[in-house]
Amino acid sequence: MASSSGTSSTSSSMEEGELAALMEQRKRKRMISNRESARRSRMRKQKHLDELMAMVAQLRKDNQQIVANLGVTTQHYAAVEAENSILRAQAAELGHRLQSLTEIISFLNPSDGVFEDACDDSYGVHGGGGGGGGGDFNPLQMAFFMSQPLMEY
Repeated sequence: MASSSGTSSTSSSMEEGELAALMEQRKRKRMISNRESARRSRMRKQKHLDELMAMVAQLRKDNQQIVANLGVTTQHYAAVEAENSILRAQAAELGHRLQSLTEIISFLNPSDGVFEDACDDSYGVHGGGGGGGGGDFNPLQMAFFMSQPLMEY
């Protein structure tokens, strides 16, 4: 039995050695796996960081383009606003001219014939061009009044 107990103790220590080696091998394998996992994680993190940096660069470029377009649009708006202001002033001036000319025409073509009689007496001009026109426009009268200055009311 001595030999069997000696063999048993040797086999037990051998099993312990093999077990320790097996555990050491698993420990190394786990450490290598963890290192590889950490390396993959760092690579994913770096890839994500690179994508974010590319997105920042693209957004900055887009922002610059928008700011440039806004500047151009602002300049166009200012130009259109200035032109619009000029056109409004011209429209007001033309409205005043039209009103003055309408007043002149109504003065030259009165419906009651009072002006025509005054023209006949003072200037020897006959309005109506053929007897009894009563208030018709006469170009000779217009020539006389066009030479007179316009009065503001």
